[in-house]
Amino acid sequence: MPQPTALCVYCGSSSGKHPQYVESARAFGTELARRGITLVYGGGKVGLMGTVADAVLAAGGKVVGVIPRQLVEREVAHPGLSEMHVVETMHQRKTRMFELSDAFVALPGGFGTMDEMFEMLTWAQLGLHQYPCAFLNVRGYYSHLRTMMDHMVDEAFVRTEQRASIWFGDDMQQMFDWMAQYQGGYTPKWIDSRSVEA
Repeated sequence: MPQPTALCVYCGSSSGKHPQYVESARAFGTELARRGITLVYGGGKVGLMGTVADAVLAAGGKVVGVIPRQLVEREVAHPGLSEMHVVETMHQRKTRMFELSDAFVALPGGFGTMDEMFEMLTWAQLGLHQYPCAFLNVRGYYSHLRTMMDHMVDEAFVRTEQRASIWFGDDMQQMFDWMAQYQGGYTPKWIDSRSVEA
């Protein structure tokens, strides 16, 4: 596929423990703007979410936020985005972010980041999309997750081809090069005879 036109970033509403998380989020946002790639994200002004959005805007790029109404009412919505989509539920948020994007990247984050990114990995596994999914492994944050995914393959719960279609690394340039060459990672999901018989 060519370079993404709209990249969805999942990341923390916290800034994390180490300054490098913020520095990497800022650098990532700046790079998106430099490449002319629209940022799609959860619409918040706090944590790494706010950092990456601010960096894109500061560099002259476009930022589209998608946020549930209850979070707007808690005053965590970013006030200066190019576009803001207000939805009613978290499920609608994830669906709308997907509809607006053609690539998905996880920066460091917590349960919400994992929930959102793994839904995209699951949809890719089911053939519902063929967009690239990548983990930016800042300070080795996702190294244990990468090991866990490899263990899933070893234990025959995930296909080798499906695992191979997910990028892990800490080099943004390498990630964008990988995305530009991405061909889609769909292979039929394993359903063995024991599952069918059950």
